[in-house]
Amino acid sequence: MTQTDQQVPQDWLEVAPRIYVRTNPGWGMNTGLVIGEERALLIDTGAGPAQAEAILAGVRQLTGLPVTAVNTHAHFDHYFGNAYLLAHGVEDIWATSDCAGLIAAEGEKQRQEVAAVEPAMAAATGAHTGIAVPNRLVDGSPTDLDLGGISVTLFHLGRGHTNHDLLVGAGDVLFAGDLVEEGADPNFGDSFPKDWVRTLGKITALEDLYTTVVPGHGKPVAMDFVTTQMNKMRTAVAVTRSAMDQASTDVTKAVPILPYGPEQSRALLTRLRTLARWKWLKQ
Repeated sequence: MTQTDQQVPQDWLEVAPRIYVRTNPGWGMNTGLVIGEERALLIDTGAGPAQAEAILAGVRQLTGLPVTAVNTHAHFDHYFGNAYLLAHGVEDIWATSDCAGLIAAEGEKQRQEVAAVEPAMAAATGAHTGIAVPNRLVDGSPTDLDLGGISVTLFHLGRGHTNHDLLVGAGDVLFAGDLVEEGADPNFGDSFPKDWVRTLGKITALEDLYTTVVPGHGKPVAMDFVTTQMNKMRTAVAVTRSAMDQASTDVTKAVPILPYGPEQSRALLTRLRTLARWKWLKQ
């Protein structure tokens, strides 16, 4: 039995009937929740056991139903809570196979990223601090999950923020993970910027299905925000690639004219150079 007919706890924002989002401390990562009549789906699990405990306690303020989870991608703040949830009744965690593979291969290397917020997770000491890999995989075709009275679709549209970003559609709400970022510049660290523009275009083509988009960080937005992010990124990628083609020495001179702050402008430049180098080595 759900509690959705009661007042929504302060930690949660109801973005549509039975669909909620809460923001976790530290990196401001958004966790989503979709409550059906038989099961609930939790989208992204936090940066470690302390955050996961708070997330699950928040879920239990709204519903006592069994919970299934999703990791949108393999960055620490989105999946380090997996072990806690698996130890507290969550049986299935969904992700793409590439996401699961990266969590298995790179999870230990990401621990120090959470030292300030989740010291036990960073040190790998204490309960539920292991790296837990998703056990249900989305590959190829979209996967539909029937929660009872509401169906959720898990699907991958292409490379962008990572090579494995998973989107979650529920009703007219789309949980976009870090493919969409509100209130801050996109993170280009291990992204595929040119592909990211195309993937954002595919998201905007779904405007007849989804009217609200929940970003990985920041406030929920309308689809026109995604269009704006796509156009800004297309311009940034074009300017940066032009600077790379024209400059024989210091291409960082392009940084001041990019539509992002200095940190992510440099990150975009670095990533495009890295991808160009990979392409050259493969030739």
